[in-house]
Amino acid sequence: MNEQVGQFLANLSEFFLYFVAAAVLTVIFVAIYTRITKHNEIALIKENSTAAALAFAGSLVGFALPLASTMINSINIVEMVLWGLVALIVQVLVYLFIRLPMPRISERIEAGEVAAGIWLGTCSIVAGILNAASMTT
Repeated sequence: MNEQVGQFLANLSEFFLYFVAAAVLTVIFVAIYTRITKHNEIALIKENSTAAALAFAGSLVGFALPLASTMINSINIVEMVLWGLVALIVQVLVYLFIRLPMPRISERIEAGEVAAGIWLGTCSIVAGILNAASMTT
């Protein structure tokens, strides 16, 4: 019984380490992503913008999927953080690439056009799924 408790406590400390690292990476992602986009996601969501909420939720899910994948597959915390940074970069690139065929996507999201929010959110999720799959061994 003492061995089980000892093993649990060892696993619990590792859980907290990975969880805190993932939470910090998520906060960093939000800070960077919201500064790169031309629209203010947080302000728009506070104003009840469905378009902004959908786009931002998709980007968060698109970031969290590969982050979770790397948490599962990484051999240590450093590897997880490095792959988490890759996931962050991929999501920023998605936003920048989506602006190529739709350069006014931020303006459309600001105007409350739900289709633009769905498009950006969906592209972010798809990129996250592909990113997560690419990180598996």
